Amino acid sequence: MAAPAEEKYTVEHMLSVHRWTDTLLSFRMSRPAGFRFTPGQFARLGLPSGQGFVWRAYSMVNAVWDDELEFLSIVVPDGEFTSRLSRLSAGDDILLDKRANGFFTLDRFVDGQDLWLLGTGTGLAPYLSILREPSVWSRFDTLTLVHSVRTAAELAYRDEIAALRDHPLWAEHGHKLHYQPVVTRELHPGCLSARLPVLLANGELEQATGRLLTPERARIMICGNPQMVEDTHRQLISMGYRLSRLTAPGQLALENGF
Repeated sequence: MAAPAEEKYTVEHMLSVHRWTDTLLSFRMSRPAGFRFTPGQFARLGLPSGQGFVWRAYSMVNAVWDDELEFLSIVVPDGEFTSRLSRLSAGDDILLDKRANGFFTLDRFVDGQDLWLLGTGTGLAPYLSILREPSVWSRFDTLTLVHSVRTAAELAYRDEIAALRDHPLWAEHGHKLHYQPVVTRELHPGCLSARLPVLLANGELEQATGRLLTPERARIMICGNPQMVEDTHRQLISMGYRLSRLTAPGQLALENGF
């Protein structure tokens, strides 16, 4: 696969593919030396389609210092991009836009003591990159990761999340992290079972995590399917939170999952 003439992209190589379920996979690919990003940003990936290329945006899962890039993806049956992606294996080519994009980063918040990371499905991806940033662990008093999926098999990266607490770069702050899984279509031990807006409205999320949500302390990131993002945003607005903007810092940052 040749890179486009304008050289806005590089041709990279798939290194490995991990299949969590029939419709959920993660993959690692080569990373060019000049590719830089802030945790929470996304990359545009391209694959051949007919006479051209089809592109999709994916949030980085890996740490900024990782020599490789890692992404998490659903597989849409007959999807223009993911059906092709699901057939790739180690050694296959994939295009990478040279520039990372997005504003779903901790730069959105100017203060706050408690960081809440609320995600559904592949909305988990940017949070894994954010939690691999050492400064996050010293900046906040508590870190709460909430991952909601339909079935327990979709709770990707559970071992990696547990291992984060003991990472040598921030092990002294490891106790700050609380991971709360949510499974909405089946009962599973240790998991909550309602949609995130409901868990916020009835106080069950606070009870399960043992942590209070207050606009004064909490800074909340929301990433996942658009309906969840909209409903959760609306619920938090009713609880006194507001979207953080450059001209008016607030407590919420939103991103639709890819």
